[in-house]
Amino acid sequence: MNTNQRKLQIGVMGSAADQKYSQKIAEIAEDIGSRLAKAGAVLVFGAEKDVDSLSTAAARGAKKSGGLTIGVTYGKGLNIREKNTDVVIATGLERGGGRELTLVLSCDAIILISGGSGTLTEAAIAYQAGIPIIALTGTGGWADKLAGEYLDSRKRIQVQSATNSEEAVKMAVKSARQQYEQA
Repeated sequence: MNTNQRKLQIGVMGSAADQKYSQKIAEIAEDIGSRLAKAGAVLVFGAEKDVDSLSTAAARGAKKSGGLTIGVTYGKGLNIREKNTDVVIATGLERGGGRELTLVLSCDAIILISGGSGTLTEAAIAYQAGIPIIALTGTGGWADKLAGEYLDSRKRIQVQSATNSEEAVKMAVKSARQQYEQA
């Protein structure tokens, strides 16, 4: 990548802790964050105020590997659960659509890990905006349900399917770079 260009911004979207994901899935999310940092991408994630999530696990992985993280949170205030975040953006918006819009539209590509209704909302926003979506299969939730699919009959973009964290990051970086160069 040309050093005069901005860094790629890749979002990691996934279940909040109340979805009761396994420690193994949290470790996969952390590995994705680490790999994104090593690839030179900025990790963009949904910064929670009250619970942990797979997105924050990815942010922890990115920070452990020296990466830059941007947490997009709901409501007012910059106080979030993941204290080691480089940049916090308070949207003043609620969970359930408002915050997710700002979060996703700040990304060149997104990676889905497991995921509940918030992840589905994020995938739909990315789909409508033409932002590449990579779903990590084997993690459950919407990632497994959407992998390889189109969200509607318009077939704007197909959700790409990755089987492991290395493949997901490679696909996200490649897709993000293509997206960035087309803009």
